[in-house]
Amino acid sequence: MSVSLYYSAHRTTPLTEAESASVARVVAAHMASFPYDDEESLYLYDRRAAGPEIVAGSTKMPLDPGRLMPVIAHVLDCMTELRRAMPDAEWRVHMDDLDVPWDEAEGYALPGMRDADLIAELAAVHDGNGTAG
Repeated sequence: MSVSLYYSAHRTTPLTEAESASVARVVAAHMASFPYDDEESLYLYDRRAAGPEIVAGSTKMPLDPGRLMPVIAHVLDCMTELRRAMPDAEWRVHMDDLDVPWDEAEGYALPGMRDADLIAELAAVHDGNGTAG
């Protein structure tokens, strides 16, 4: 069963040309620095239709537990940058039914997503080197 991270921004006015360029820059930078060539990265839906949703997309989470936290951190960092570039939009970031909290100082984050020990433990379990608790 796969899990995805979903993200969207809504407001009554469409993106300005400058905002569209800012979104493109943020997305390009995060795509270029994504840590895994064989995993799904940031994916923004085609937004040609007019409406209150100005940015929307999703990212399928990796099945490899050792890659999960780095992918979550990378995508949430991108969402943080996008939200800060368009602070007047109403944002929702969630993993299936779990809303990812927003913190003004930290941005979007989940507990443990940067914990090196947890990431190493998850990678070891996937590689068959971990022990069951």
